[in-house]
This record gives sequence, structure tokens and C-alpha cells, in this order.
Amino acid sequence: MAALSCSATDLAPLLTSATNATAAAAYICSRFDTVSTKFTDTAFAVDTTYLLFSAYLVFAMQLGFAMLCAGSVRAKNTMNIMLTNVLDAAAGGLFYYLFGFAFAFGAPSNGFIGRHFFGLRDIPAPNFDYSYFLYQWAFAIAAAGITSGSIAERTQFVAYLIYSAFLTGFVYPIVSHWFWSSDGWASPSRTDNLLFGSGVIDFAGSGVVHMVGGIAGLWGALIEGPRIGRFDHSGRAVALKGHSASLVVLGTFLLWFGWYGFNPGSFVTILKAYGESGSFYGQWSAIGRTAVTTTLAGCTAALTTLFGKRLLVGHWNVTDVCNGLLGGFAAITAGCSVVEPWAAIICGFVASGVLIGCNKLAEKFKYDDPLEAAQLHGGCGTWGIIFTALFAKEAYVNEIYNGGNPGRPYGLFMGGGGKLLAAHIIQILVIAGWVSATMGPLFFVLNKLKLLRISSEDEMQGMDLTRPGGFAYVYHDDDDSIPKMGSC
Repeated sequence: MAALSCSATDLAPLLTSATNATAAAAYICSRFDTVSTKFTDTAFAVDTTYLLFSAYLVFAMQLGFAMLCAGSVRAKNTMNIMLTNVLDAAAGGLFYYLFGFAFAFGAPSNGFIGRHFFGLRDIPAPNFDYSYFLYQWAFAIAAAGITSGSIAERTQFVAYLIYSAFLTGFVYPIVSHWFWSSDGWASPSRTDNLLFGSGVIDFAGSGVVHMVGGIAGLWGALIEGPRIGRFDHSGRAVALKGHSASLVVLGTFLLWFGWYGFNPGSFVTILKAYGESGSFYGQWSAIGRTAVTTTLAGCTAALTTLFGKRLLVGHWNVTDVCNGLLGGFAAITAGCSVVEPWAAIICGFVASGVLIGCNKLAEKFKYDDPLEAAQLHGGCGTWGIIFTALFAKEAYVNEIYNGGNPGRPYGLFMGGGGKLLAAHIIQILVIAGWVSATMGPLFFVLNKLKLLRISSEDEMQGMDLTRPGGFAYVYHDDDDSIPKMGSC
């Protein structure tokens, strides 16, 4: 590359006569070409740095999941649940590298599954760099982390290994291919044959991540059955409270922090102008708006849950508020980039009601989910998909998905007709069907082979004692009927 410098000394020899005019023009143009190349390199560097920083934020959510899970289970199972969170990231990293990324984004491919980039072969490519793999891997292990919460306190270690590898290496990548790959049959980025002329707008994954993880967890918890003591002999629910509200709150704030990589980071690039260059408005503005809608949905859901539960049970509960906050985040994830801030408040308000309602149904049908993961991620994620189809704004949809050109379907309540809603209903149905058809049989087979649930004796004593080999710390559980550990 030519040096980026130009001076009078450089130009003087070229301007002594008219015969050197062409040489002077060529020299000046070469300087401009060098500047243009430098700007192009800078743009790639800035966009890659932005994506990597977003990937780090999303990965930091694993620490949030670990703290949230640890605080939500009883102390005798703390080390085990922490180990499973580490396992999700480790096993997910290997299997997403070998198979998952290729199944998800291995273009050119068909509409169902990708078929290139196994083991990151031919990466970097014109459309993908290593940073994009890292970002998508962080999403994949988030889905696996959701599932682990549903089956906590009673699942064998080998079952975690098997389901985590299968989910991150095959089940989740197929879904992400359908909706996020440019070749996916329901992707809004297709160049032709868009589903209902729109494709599915699931910007950061209310369906792709949260529904997948939530439904997988639903099947695991259903096949395993509830924890011992969760329901008494008459069928009434008995609270098996987590041992540390402090860890729950810490995990919630870490997840909140990470969500700013999850949602705004899904733009992938930041240096993109909307319309003519030189304007103050561009993709950087849309990224800021996405962070605002994410914040407002979570805050609204938290406050609605706070007062809603106060009316229902008569007291404040910090765990319920944290779950409400996360439910709002899960719901806004699909439409965070294409809705107005005021609509995000509606999203969060309804998400709180969805979570409370799903928890009521869970108790009625004696479904036991220690972290409310299926209700929170599956239920609120489903609402988020519907919400996007109702409130997506035309201008934002066209900016992000249509290159600023009009004509793409948008939210029903915003005057855009029902095509986007029809596409999103199909998304809900196919995700529920696909995850049920894959993860349901997997958990069923594991259960039949006695590889899924631990023995009742081990469950009563606590998985930390019988599995990892020791308790996380000295503790006392009020509901324990076994002899207590002595002091160290």
C-alpha cells in the first residue's frame, strides 16, 4: 500500500509543464485512492471491534446464568449447577465449531440447513470473519444455558453433556439457519421468495434463542418429572426456595448488562449510513434506539411483576421481580430494532402477565421448573414474536431489512396488514414442532436408558455431595431430612 502522504515537494516536479499534467493528476488520484482504502480498512476494523465487543458482552451472560442458577437452587446443589453452566459453554464451543456454525450459516446452501464452513474451513470469507463465529457461538450456548435451568437439581451429568452437544451442534443451528441465514426459508434477508413477502423479523432471537431453549427445557422437565417435595400428597405446590437472593440479583444484573450485546450487537455492524452519508442519523442511531427499547421493556416488566405479585400473594419478592425483568428482555429481543420506545413499554407490561400466567399453569399441571426457564423464555419469547408482528414500524423495517426502500410488510397495529403476523405465527409453530421433535425424543431415550434423572437418594442428599464430591459451602436447608454436615 502506498504511503499516506502528500507535500508540495512531491507535486512540484510534476507541475513544471503542461506535459506533466496527466502525471500530476494520476499522482493526486493515487493519494485519494490510498485515503479511500484506509477508510475502508478502518470501517472493517471498527465493525469487527464492535462485533467482538458485543460477543464478549453476550458471553458474559454465561456468568449471569451461572449466578442466577446458583442462587435459584438449594445450597446442596450449587456446585453441580455451576458445573453444568461451565459445561454448556465448553461443550457448546467445540460442537458449534465442528458442526453448528456450518449448519447455521454455511452458505451457499438450501433453505433448511447450511453445508459449508465445517470446522471453520474457508473462514475468513467475504461475508464472515472469525468474530462472527464467536458472536454466534455465544448465542448458541445461551440457548443451552436456558435449558439447564429447567432440569436443575435432578439431572445426571452425562445427560447435560449429551443434550448440550446436541442442542448447540444441531437443533439450535438449524433454527438459526431458517431465520437468520440469507439462505433460510423464512429469513427476511433472502433476495427472493420471502415468506409472505416479508420473512420473519426475529432480530435477536425471541424465537431462535429463547423459544428453542425454553421448549427444550420444557420437554426435559416434563419427562423427568418434578423434584422430590415440590408438590405434596394432595397436589399442592410447595416452594423449594433458592438459597441465595444475592446471587439471583447479581446474576440478573449481569444478564441485563450482557443484553446490551445481545440486542444492539445483533446489528453486527455499526458504520452504516441510512440515506446520504454525512448525516447524524444512521445505524449507530438504530443501535442506540435498540438499547433503549431493551431497557424499557425490561424495566416495565420488572415493575409490573413487582406490583402484580404483591396483589396476588400479598408481599414483595425480589426473585419474582428479577424473573419479570428477564421476561421483558426475552420478549423485546425479537422486535427491539423495529419498534418505538413507547411500544417496548407495552411489550414489557404484557410479558409480565404472560410470565405470571405461565407460572400459574405450571403449578396447575404440576410442572416443576426451578428457574421458571420454560415459562420465562418460552412463554415470553412467544409473546415477543407476536408483539413484533403487531408493532413493527414501517420506517425501521425498511431501514434495517429493505435498504431504505418501501414496500415490506410491517406491524399489524401500525397499518402494515397481517402478512408479518402470519409469518410469525408460522415461526412459532415450526420452532415448537422442531424442538419437540428433536429434544423430546432425546430426553425420552435418555430417561429410558436411566441416564437422565439421578436416584431419589442422591437427590435428597444433594448433588454436590454425591456428584461433584462436596458441598459448595457449609449450609443448612430447612427442608432437609438427612443428617447435616458438620463444621469445617
